[in-house]
Amino acid sequence: MSSIEVTPLRAWLIVALLWCVGFLNYLDRVMITTMRQSIMDAIPMTDAQFGLLTTVFLIVYGVLSPFAGYLADRFNRSHVILVSLIAWSLITWLTAHATTYGQLLATRALMGVSEACYIPAALALIADYHRTKTRSLANGVHLSGVMVGAGMGGIGGMIAESHGWAQAFAWFGQIGVVLAMVSAFFLRDVRAGVGPSSGDVMPEEKVNLGEALRSLFSSRAFLMALGHWGLLGMSVWAVVGWMPTYLKEHFSLGQGIAGLSATGYYQGASIVGVLFGGYWADRWSRTRLNSPVLVPLIGLIVAAPAILLATSTDYLPLAIGGLMVFGLTKSFSDANMMPILTLISDRRYRATGYGVLNLCACLVGGLTIYAGGALRDAKIDVSTIFHFGAGSIAVCAALLYFIYQRTAQKP
Repeated sequence: MSSIEVTPLRAWLIVALLWCVGFLNYLDRVMITTMRQSIMDAIPMTDAQFGLLTTVFLIVYGVLSPFAGYLADRFNRSHVILVSLIAWSLITWLTAHATTYGQLLATRALMGVSEACYIPAALALIADYHRTKTRSLANGVHLSGVMVGAGMGGIGGMIAESHGWAQAFAWFGQIGVVLAMVSAFFLRDVRAGVGPSSGDVMPEEKVNLGEALRSLFSSRAFLMALGHWGLLGMSVWAVVGWMPTYLKEHFSLGQGIAGLSATGYYQGASIVGVLFGGYWADRWSRTRLNSPVLVPLIGLIVAAPAILLATSTDYLPLAIGGLMVFGLTKSFSDANMMPILTLISDRRYRATGYGVLNLCACLVGGLTIYAGGALRDAKIDVSTIFHFGAGSIAVCAALLYFIYQRTAQKP
């Protein structure tokens, strides 16, 4: 697969194609959380074991993310994306044939292996195609596909109620293989030194993993970004992993309705957030180059009290409202994380850097989901984990403030 010269139309075509791939990526990984009862009826397990299904995925996904990012920096990013898409689609299909808890746990671990390669490669490819004036918005548009996929995860619960839990995995695994065949015709890497992004694309050279990690970890700003992304992962995965169960039990909702309420409203607001947060940062970058740091900082100041509201009320519309505000404002960070990396790290190591961030976020997030299951088994309200998440968001905002100071530019 050869590299290709960049044109504005081509740059946005790549974003559109990756929107579809990102949609399927998150739909496949999230839908299991919305079919808890159906899976537990078919394959006996405790709540802690059910939480472990997502925890194992996140741990494997996170541990492999730095290496996956390195592959995207070292080799053809488009190849990495396509191999990842084919692999996770086949594993999604294979999940439908699991009949024991051990088999189901194994497929979730394999899903973590296959999906780890996608996000670092995709975001780095978008950064190659888009310069500062469109980079945050391009990331936001792509991530809106991720969020639509996560928001549609409730479809899994509905399919499970009508056709059994395995059917959704069989269908979406097959769809992924078809999407991979279509993507193979259009995905191309940027040709070094040409096109509108030429100022940002490095000439081809070998990237060494050890040198990449030394470069990243020698930067105080990167270390603060690492802490920020990890703590944000704690709150986000608490919502993704346990909000459907919380709404079902706290407000006596059905499995399908609770799943759609938790994922649909939250992800709908998150879609608006990544688009608005990306657009706002790009507009502001005309006068303030570190706007990708400032916009998420403002968002997190609002997000912390919003999640507290969502999990401290007995009035369902108020809980949904708080959940939506949280989804809207925390998503400013999603749209701007790769642009932040372009400000604080060597441009040769963007995908590796994002992979390291994913490692931290997934380890923290995986432990958070498992902790939620352990709290339930101990008869402790799972809302406790959401309250810890709100505290972690406040710390995230403080870390972004320090990064903002280090990247301060005159208007």
